[in-house]
Amino acid sequence: MHTIIHRQSHRRFPNPESRQDFRSPHYDCMDLPSALKLTLYVPGVDASGVDLATSGPDLFVTARKTHHLRANWQALHLESVQRDYQLKLRLGSGFDFEALQASVTRGVLTIVLPKSRLAIAGLPARQRQVA
Repeated sequence: MHTIIHRQSHRRFPNPESRQDFRSPHYDCMDLPSALKLTLYVPGVDASGVDLATSGPDLFVTARKTHHLRANWQALHLESVQRDYQLKLRLGSGFDFEALQASVTRGVLTIVLPKSRLAIAGLPARQRQVA
């Protein structure tokens, strides 16, 4: 079942001291003609645990696992496996962050980020002479 995630823009990224509680997820990037498709592998995460934020050309993804506390819980050095996910990507200004769409299906977070009209038009980039 696909679940749509609503993003929150212009939130502040957590301070660097708390990044030790997170790990970086594996992800794939696919450049489509009119969009950028990101696929993040975040097992154990459902839609309510995903937070997307943008700040200028940056995309911040925080995916928190559902933590179940067992009655017979004992520490087994599983803390690193049970950490939540956090990813920061600098994508640039050629994307329409307001039209971002995301969904989670079986631990796979898919983010589709449409390119802005100027990027789709394929305007030639400004070149500079180096030699």
